[in-house]
Amino acid sequence: MPTTRTDAARRRRAGGGRAFTLLLAPLLLLGACASPSPVRSPSSSPSTPTPTPQPTPVPTPLFSNTPDPGLVALIPTEVAGVAVQIPPITTFSLTPGDIGQVYGEIGARFRTLQVAYISKPRLSLFAMRMNPPFATTAGLEPYLAEAGRYVGIAGLHREPWKLGPLANHVVWWRPEDNATLPGTRVYTWAVDGLVFLMIGVDEAQNLAMLAGLPGAPQSTPSPTPSPTPTPTSSHSGSPTLEPSASAG
Repeated sequence: MPTTRTDAARRRRAGGGRAFTLLLAPLLLLGACASPSPVRSPSSSPSTPTPTPQPTPVPTPLFSNTPDPGLVALIPTEVAGVAVQIPPITTFSLTPGDIGQVYGEIGARFRTLQVAYISKPRLSLFAMRMNPPFATTAGLEPYLAEAGRYVGIAGLHREPWKLGPLANHVVWWRPEDNATLPGTRVYTWAVDGLVFLMIGVDEAQNLAMLAGLPGAPQSTPSPTPSPTPTPTSSHSGSPTLEPSASAG
């Protein structure tokens, strides 16, 4: 049966539709591939972590001693006409950590120790150099009783110690104790990274040693200038002071 014009047109339209669909499929795929990527919201900048505070390192007592020529040079070789013995550190077994226990957290920073002595009249000196922060004489107060016990005075208490000027230095000192020889005095002070502990039985000798060692000088008030007299005329012609405003 011959194909009518209408059937041929229908087939062409049908074929054209399939062709359009085949052509449209790649375009849809391309469109899907070319679709824009989702826009990422700007992220906030990462927060800076808070640093963990580190504990302050605790000083470690030093139980070894090293020669300190500078410290030795500060000790007088003679006081009140008597020779001072300054032995090398190899001849005594004490260390900065040993005597440092007397001075608590201050003593933990002692790094060198030098001893000196006079046999008669008896005097013993302990000189320590320390690491910063440096001690002050006033800061030694909590350790006074232990300092006294260290040099052989048993049962000491804080009360007998006095802070005051001696030999142009400001030092802690205490008078004799009933457990010591008559006239025994104990002294301790700090200055410029040094700490001293001294005990002796002769006051003149003690003060001579103290004056020869470094120390914080006592503060002296500046003298107040006296008022200048204001001359006035008088019958004698001699200058006299004007009466004060408070005079009645």
